[in-house]
Amino acid sequence: MAKPRIAVVGSANVDLTTFTSRFPKPGETIFAEKFDLGFGGKGANQAVAARLCGAEVVMVARVGNDLFGPATIENFRKQGIDATHVKQVEGFSSGVAPIFVEPSGQNRILVVKGANDRLRPADVDEAAAILKTAHCIVLQFEIPLETVYYTITFANKQGIRCILNPAPAQPVDLSALKGLDYFVPNEHEAEAITGTAIKNVQDAKSCAEKLLSSGIRRVIVTLGANGSLLASREEMAHIAPFAVKTIDSTGAGDAFIGSFAVFLAEGLNEREAVRRANLYAGLSTTGVGTQKSFYERARFDAEWEARA
Repeated sequence: MAKPRIAVVGSANVDLTTFTSRFPKPGETIFAEKFDLGFGGKGANQAVAARLCGAEVVMVARVGNDLFGPATIENFRKQGIDATHVKQVEGFSSGVAPIFVEPSGQNRILVVKGANDRLRPADVDEAAAILKTAHCIVLQFEIPLETVYYTITFANKQGIRCILNPAPAQPVDLSALKGLDYFVPNEHEAEAITGTAIKNVQDAKSCAEKLLSSGIRRVIVTLGANGSLLASREEMAHIAPFAVKTIDSTGAGDAFIGSFAVFLAEGLNEREAVRRANLYAGLSTTGVGTQKSFYERARFDAEWEARA
């Protein structure tokens, strides 16, 4: 079959990752163990994951007029991603994400949105011709909500499958998400949006029911080491995780989203697509960083065959 085409309308950041045994107290300076600089941003990460999984990928984003802007655009091109609609914005910095990783692999992240906040509905219209060729459009919450809502409406009008990753979590008008094909939060984002605390799979099911009642077609709650919950009005299914040795969990959710979009576009059924995305996301935690830890398709397929 022809390669699926995935369009990502979203963020592009530079990740500044520090590995430390503990966090400093107020006013305290300590030595950290290691530092890593890499390209990130949820939108960019999801685009790279989709590209590595074998899709043709189009990115619609905004970067700053600083040192990171041209480097980010060049990184997209090196990855084989169409960056025609990734443009610099005068007077704004590029988005950056300082990330702090504990020895367990758990992370804490700050995001400075910068030029990501300048991605507007008019920019979606500007990219409309190429967006109409996509099999799937992927969105996140690191760009203005008005642009997210506008793009969902655009996708609905064009009959294009649309996936929204509501990260980082923030108050959202659920009525603006009616008709959305897939709403994919992790347990923390789902709790923040619905007010339902998630401590187990049953809690995730209760949360998914609230989201489905708003008119969203399908909900996938990613549960980290507990796998994922796939929910629709017809059924709910807990999809088990795969055992991996986690080093750094940064970007695992993005790996899930990008790979899931590709597996769906290739024609796999939902459960199978989620199972494979669970493994792809898990494998991403066995390396350091975000995009640099994502598997190429041949390497993933070999791992899938060994485990399936």
